[in-house]
Amino acid sequence: MAKALDAAKSVAMARLGGRGGNSKSSGSGSNSGSGSGSHGGKDEVVELTESNFEKLVLQSDDLWLVEFFAPWCGHCKSLAPEWSRASSDLKGEAKLGAVDATVYASLASKYGVQGYPTIKVFPAGKKTGDGENYEGGRRASDIVSWVREKLAENVAPPEVHELVDQTVYDACTSKQLCFITFLPHITESGAAGRNANIELLQTTSHLFRKRPFGWLWAEALSQPNLERAFDVGGFGYPAVVAVNAKKKMYAVMRTAYEEKHLTEFVGGLLGGKQSLFPLRDTPSIEAHTAWDGSDAQVDVVEEIDLSALDDVSLDEAKTEL
Repeated sequence: MAKALDAAKSVAMARLGGRGGNSKSSGSGSNSGSGSGSHGGKDEVVELTESNFEKLVLQSDDLWLVEFFAPWCGHCKSLAPEWSRASSDLKGEAKLGAVDATVYASLASKYGVQGYPTIKVFPAGKKTGDGENYEGGRRASDIVSWVREKLAENVAPPEVHELVDQTVYDACTSKQLCFITFLPHITESGAAGRNANIELLQTTSHLFRKRPFGWLWAEALSQPNLERAFDVGGFGYPAVVAVNAKKKMYAVMRTAYEEKHLTEFVGGLLGGKQSLFPLRDTPSIEAHTAWDGSDAQVDVVEEIDLSALDDVSLDEAKTEL
């Protein structure tokens, strides 16, 4: 019995990075490195207790995964190195904690822990205090992937910017791919048509928000150097190109400007199924005033009152001319 208790104590100490369950630690990550494995990083698992749980987890804006374990639990022992590796890999993105449920039984009871290990998720941002059950895999790679997917769900889609100067172009082309759409002139589409075209770009950017892409639009013929560099003339507007400035390559979408085709175009680039062309020159960008959202201003020609000619004879009119 004594040996069993010593073994359980040893597991608990290792599970919490070398600290006993009654430690008065403030909850900072362990420096023991017990779970670093081949990663070479230190164990970032945070010891959670009844006294620090609310402050560290519930009052935090971070995403937390909290494991409730028992020192004698075989599955907990198997999870321990994976949990440590995941905590190291996710440093700066999310936090992983561990609660010894045999020591902090009331905390385990509060969150409905009935078996070990039980993993609860406390989402990023404001928390209600009700943890969700974690249903992902138990390997470090599974945990890391699950967390990053969860974080990506809350990522706002990138904004679609108007190409008004060189700075905007450079910011977009610094990304993996920069998508530039040349929209019809405002006199052709009107404000409503232009907004619909931009909204379609925004929808597409939302679909691929997890990717490091940039999204721009420019009015047709406002950037002649750019259109010549991408050879988009001759098949009408909207015209969409994708630029990889690092590799000096670009692609042109040759299909209709619709959500289905835009999605297929981006997917084709990601899958290596889209034709690419070398970008031989770095085009210069012309500075423009940003569109103010209004319709085109059409000059009104003052009508000439021809009623007075009714009383003028043809000969008189010829004479006056």
